[in-house]
Parts: sequence; C-alpha cells; structure tokens
Amino acid sequence: MSTVDKMLIKGIRSFDPENKHVITFFKPLTLIVGPNGAGKTTIIECLKLSCTGELPPNARSGHSFIHDPKVAGETETKGQIKLRFKTAAGKDVVCIRSFQLTQKASKMEYKAIESVLQTINPHTGEKVCLSYRCADMDREIPALMGVSKAILENVIFAHQDEANWPLQDPSTLKKKFDDIFSATRYTKALEVIKKLHKDQAHEIKTYKLKLENLQTLKDAAYERRESIAQRKKK
Repeated sequence: MSTVDKMLIKGIRSFDPENKHVITFFKPLTLIVGPNGAGKTTIIECLKLSCTGELPPNARSGHSFIHDPKVAGETETKGQIKLRFKTAAGKDVVCIRSFQLTQKASKMEYKAIESVLQTINPHTGEKVCLSYRCADMDREIPALMGVSKAILENVIFAHQDEANWPLQDPSTLKKKFDDIFSATRYTKALEVIKKLHKDQAHEIKTYKLKLENLQTLKDAAYERRESIAQRKKK
C-alpha cells in the first residue's frame, strides 16, 4: 500500500515563498486543525496537485494558487511542492513540482517550470533525479501509488468545493463513476470483443461457402473419375 510521509510547501497561496514549511504525516491518522485562513485546505490542494497535476477549482488557472507577487513586493514569485511517499512496492520516492508567477505590465503569467521524480537507492543511499514533462508526471505518480487518477481526484483528495459531486446530475455522476471504476476501459474492451466476434463470424461464413464449393467440385471429380473408368472398361 502506498503511504504519504512528508510534504514541503513554499510559495503556495499564503505560504511564504522565502520559508520552507514541512508537514509530516503520521500513521495511522493525521489531524489538520487551525483557524480560518491558516492553510488547511491548501495542504489538501498541494497533495492533490502533487499526485494528479490538477489545479484546485478556485485557482484561476494558477494565478491565485501561487503566492501573489504584489503581496511579496516582487515582480515574480516561485512556488514549490515536494512530496515524499512510498510507492505501492514500498520504495521511497520524492515528487518535486515547481511553479512561477510573474507580474507582467498588464497581466499575471503562471507557469509550471519543473517536474522531477527523485528516487533513493536503498543500497547506496544515492539520490537519482528524473525530469518529466507535466503530462508524463501526471500519469507516472498514480501508477507508482497503485491508485487511479480518478480515485485520487474524486475520493482521496476531493476538494471541499467539489465534495458534493455525488449529488450532481445523472450524466456527470455516471462519468465520475465510470472514471473511478475504469468502466470506460471495460466498455471499450467489450466493443472490441463484439467487433472481433462479428469479423470472425463473417470469416466463418465465407469459409463455409468455400467449403461447400470445394465439396461440389470434389463430388463432380468423383463422378468424372467413375465415368472415365466405366468408359475404359467398355
């Protein structure tokens, strides 16, 4: 089973970009308490972003997710999330995602600048870093955790603004459940099986017609052979 050990947050929402804030997750349960605005929801958002690459619903394309440069008195702020977890195979892995928010003349510009997976050699203790594109990282981490992205998004790290999705309209609800239970994959597999069955049935029908034609030719050949034998005898 995959477990989350530690997370470092820097420059995300109200977390200061100059200071590193480390949260340790205890087993079997960790309680996060604090007054409004302390950053409790931000911790869950950072966990979700680290594992799935999905920004929270109220992040305005990342502009309100990274610490505001105006508040910091800068033209540019950088944010970083480091998540240390154990994979489903029990290996220690560190996921590092870095971001940048720049104040341009007339607008803010958000950019994801780095996605790195860091593994630790258990024999030598040496750290090995691999850089990934964001899309590749988003697929790699759920695979390492042994949990689908849909479950991470909608069940484990469900955002409080989206926690009422079981009460949504039937079509949206069906899509959510299809994603969670990977039903789409099985539906596609059934479609492929049906197509193969149809193609095989068509081939069998064709071969049967060929067989009937060959049997007719064979019977005709036997008749000719008998006719020739009788004529030779006469």
